[in-house]
Amino acid sequence: MILEDTKVTKKTRGFTLIELIVVILVLGILAAIAAPRFINLTSQARIAALNGLRAAVSSAATLANALTVAQGNTSGQPIVVEGNTVAMTNYYPSSAVGGIDAAVRFDAATFAATTPAMTFLVTAAPTNTACAFLYTAAPSTTQPATIGTAVTTGC
Repeated sequence: MILEDTKVTKKTRGFTLIELIVVILVLGILAAIAAPRFINLTSQARIAALNGLRAAVSSAATLANALTVAQGNTSGQPIVVEGNTVAMTNYYPSSAVGGIDAAVRFDAATFAATTPAMTFLVTAAPTNTACAFLYTAAPSTTQPATIGTAVTTGC
C-alpha cells in the first residue's frame, strides 16, 4: 500500500480588515456628499407643490369666470363645476368657503384653506403660514380676483 502525502490547504473567505475599512470610508464620504442634497429636496418639493396649487387656483378662477360669462349669469350667481356648486362674487369664485376651494377641489390633507381671504397653505411645512399664498375675490365686476405671490420662506 502506498501512502500519498496529502497537503491540507485552508481556504479562507471574506474580506480583510483593510478592505472593510476602505468600503466604510467610501460609503461615509458618499453619505456626507449626498445627504445634504436629499435633505433639501423636501423643502423644494413643498415649494413645487405650493406653486402647482397656485397655478391650479389661477386656472380654476379663470375657467369659472369664463363659464359664468358664457352662461350669461349675474355677477353673484353660483355655477356648477364638475358637480360642485361654486359660490361666485363679481364673476369670479368667492374667497369664502364653497368658492374657490370648491372650484379647485384641492387635497385638504396636504393643503388647507382659511378665510376671510382664502389662504392656501402647505399643512406639512415647518412654518405653514410662511408656505402659503392668498386668494382674494374680485373687488368689483371690472377687476379680476387676485392670487398673491407664494411665500416660500417657511417651506
